[in-house]
Amino acid sequence: MSDWTPAGLLGNYSSGGFYCELLGGAQRPAPHTRTVQERIDRLSLAELRRRAQAAERELYNLGVTFTVYTSREQIDRILPFDVIPRILSAEEWDTIERGVVQRVTALNRFIEDVYHEQRILRDGIVPAELVLGNANYRPQMRGLKVPFGNYVNICGVDIVRGGDGRFCVLEDNARTPSGVSYVVENRHLTQRAFPDLLRNIGVRSVSNYGQRLAAQLTELAAGAGLHPSIVLLSPGVYNSAYFEHVFLAREMGVPLVEGRDLVVRDDHVFVKTTGGLQPVNVIYRRIDDDFLDPQAFNPASMLGVRGLMRAYRAGNVVLANAVGTGVADDKAVYAYVPRMIRYYLGEEAILPNVETHICREPEGLEYTLRHLEQLVVKPVGESGGYGILIGPHASRRALSEFRRRLRAAPANYISQPVVQLSVCPTVTRSGIEPRHVDLRPFAVTGRSTWVLPGGLTRVALRKGSLVVNSSQGGGSKDTWVLE
Repeated sequence: MSDWTPAGLLGNYSSGGFYCELLGGAQRPAPHTRTVQERIDRLSLAELRRRAQAAERELYNLGVTFTVYTSREQIDRILPFDVIPRILSAEEWDTIERGVVQRVTALNRFIEDVYHEQRILRDGIVPAELVLGNANYRPQMRGLKVPFGNYVNICGVDIVRGGDGRFCVLEDNARTPSGVSYVVENRHLTQRAFPDLLRNIGVRSVSNYGQRLAAQLTELAAGAGLHPSIVLLSPGVYNSAYFEHVFLAREMGVPLVEGRDLVVRDDHVFVKTTGGLQPVNVIYRRIDDDFLDPQAFNPASMLGVRGLMRAYRAGNVVLANAVGTGVADDKAVYAYVPRMIRYYLGEEAILPNVETHICREPEGLEYTLRHLEQLVVKPVGESGGYGILIGPHASRRALSEFRRRLRAAPANYISQPVVQLSVCPTVTRSGIEPRHVDLRPFAVTGRSTWVLPGGLTRVALRKGSLVVNSSQGGGSKDTWVLE
């Protein structure tokens, strides 16, 4: 391939020393993106901005929103969409896909084990108190069999790429992971706004996610000896991901219901319809365990279905994801996943973890306190980027306050080195600039695991920020996996 130097839109772009998803790095160039580089370089900034604004207007018109809750109000926002795609080669995707399947397989073996024989706890591979004392451990699940032994049916694995160009896992989302609707909608936006970028490139489709999800849920019903009557259970219109619930129900062709639409009779679940009660066999639930059944969990919950756990334990309904999966996506348990992979599968992790220090362990706490200025510290039970300390960006006062918190409740925290997240060219007010990104591929598991080719690329829109979460001001990009 001949040497080519951008002279147009990308002519002044610099990755700032970070690995770039479009240009690659010194050790790992990205020849697979050359055609797209050349096409972007030929565009003017005004043209790019015009198309970006058209795409954002379309998001508003389609109602593609999430809700941000502040102390005073709730605000519906679109997830800002950046029009320059993130591109993965077939080889890169093969590594990610195999790594995600391996990880989900090990997590499912782990959850089945901790709710049945607890071999991994007895053998001391994972500390028993970390699991049995975990807020997400559900004693109600002890001894309960689920179809194919797979508890995590929908999983989002957060992956980052460091300065050396290699992928590693930052976090597992095994409860009610969200964001897949943006993956599909981002592709539709790109197809409409940038057909010239996509032309003759051979990008794998993401449009069949709804059909694949419905097929895997149908498989779970058959595995439980039930007929495939499926509903999607949402907390309702005030939930931050409500747009996604509507989107997925429509894509699967199943009813979108709230807790008040379901009723349990004789340990069977029914949906109320104008024609009377209709049986329900599979519930794709987007409600956390605590609010699922006021009889079994939080008695004050107005979102769940009274008696649902009885029907579940009786084997008359399948829940996806299963109850109790949160024990596997705790940020402290995360540190042990490579050991789980070795223990259950006899393999090394294809996608390694980011180095993690567990503050509940004395040496982990000591290391974290000593190097706080260089570390990212995360509360183990939070998600959405809340409660995080990024040491290099923190004030003296914030560091002092966090030291106090760590000493008071060390078991609540883990720490990790600051990963120099890869960047992707992004349209900003100042032109095309690098912004940090991560990737959340979505895996769907019935009898076996399928991974949607691509995933949600989240982008930190604030200059220098490493926080990509939508609730913290992040946006998203279309993710292309090349054929």
